[in-house]
Amino acid sequence: MVAYLLLLVAVLSRVIPHAGWWNFTAVTGGLLFFGARRPWREMFIPVAVLAATDPYLTIFVYHYSFRWQSYVITWIWYVAAMGLGSILLRQKTTISRGIAATLLGPTGFFVVSNYGVWAASGMYPHTFAGLEACYVAAIPFYRNDLVSTAIVLGLVLGVPALVRRTNLSRTQEALAGK
Repeated sequence: MVAYLLLLVAVLSRVIPHAGWWNFTAVTGGLLFFGARRPWREMFIPVAVLAATDPYLTIFVYHYSFRWQSYVITWIWYVAAMGLGSILLRQKTTISRGIAATLLGPTGFFVVSNYGVWAASGMYPHTFAGLEACYVAAIPFYRNDLVSTAIVLGLVLGVPALVRRTNLSRTQEALAGK
């Protein structure tokens, strides 16, 4: 249930105007968590829901024409992010695995999506300098994705672990008669 609630937060964090929030979105953290906690047969749901927000954002928020071909790479990344969450966080969730997911998720999206923008959008010249300009222009978005992913995963993975640890300490104290 938490994975689906986080998916809802991810969608809302994309579509609700939030300029004052540093462009915070819960998408990467939500996808990583969904991959870690839900079976593969349910993975089409986040992809479909997030893919449905892409035309809305492109047309009505950013005022560009929507070409689905430009988004295929992003939709594949949605699946890859859930796969990464499944690989790193499903069997054993540790701090190092959480940090790895927090770094690899946004970095993967940064590399893949900006390459796609450079290759398919026509916004940048198809030269090395154009590719470099595309990546440089995206650095603030990468930073924001990294921070928001750290916050989301820190909350959804860290809070339950902290609660379990606190309850374990209390149980041990009760058993010891303190």
